Amino acid sequence: MKRPLKAALAGLALTAGALAAAPAMAWHHGPRVSFGFNFGVPYYAPYYYYPAPVYYPAPVVVQSAPQVYTERADMGAPPAAAAPAENSWYYCAASRGYYPYVKDCPGGWERVPAAPAR
Repeated sequence: MKRPLKAALAGLALTAGALAAAPAMAWHHGPRVSFGFNFGVPYYAPYYYYPAPVYYPAPVVVQSAPQVYTERADMGAPPAAAAPAENSWYYCAASRGYYPYVKDCPGGWERVPAAPAR
């Protein structure tokens, strides 16, 4: 009867030593060895969930009307657009210059035949 009692005490001491040694070794970042017994309860590792997906709202699209360009009423049309003629120049007697070098002519434009430069 002594032999089974010694074996049980030795097993109990070995189990207690193993259980006490694991936290002590973990404290010093040493190798971690643990012994344990399973009494019919299954052990499952903790299940980590993925983070919830992030949904961004749809972008807001604002459609605007196309730009409309209007001609100003206070600006007169250039003389070339008013009366297109080939081989004609427009002369301003008040400023003594030709269109497009002279933009405004207070006395009105005079149509003259084009002459080649000599």
